[in-house]
Amino acid sequence: EVQLVESGGGLVQAGGSLRLSCAASGFTFDDYAIGWFRQAPGKEREGVSCISSSDGSTYYADSVKGRFTISSDNAKNTVYLQMNSLKPEDTAVYYCAAIAWPITIATMTPRGMDYWGKGTLVTVSS
Repeated sequence: EVQLVESGGGLVQAGGSLRLSCAASGFTFDDYAIGWFRQAPGKEREGVSCISSSDGSTYYADSVKGRFTISSDNAKNTVYLQMNSLKPEDTAVYYCAAIAWPITIATMTPRGMDYWGKGTLVTVSS
């Protein structure tokens, strides 16, 4: 059974940091790209960052570039999203998703992903 399980969300003040984790199982991790999406209330789900498990290529949305860092521990089948200098506008449910195809921030779309986690809520207070 394929599973993606996010953790690490919570409430943090503006300027603070959180690290999200996405633990994957049930598929060959090295063959997939992993993306982080987020969805704020009343807004569409948007791509935040993605990483290729095979070569480690990383991509970021302009809104998080320089503040968020995505990384992968292939031995643990886990992808992390380190979020620094958080802003109230980063408040959203964060989802990780997997796709058996190379993606970039420009090509990652919710419809195109193969597997999804259930999400973890990040709330940034002002």
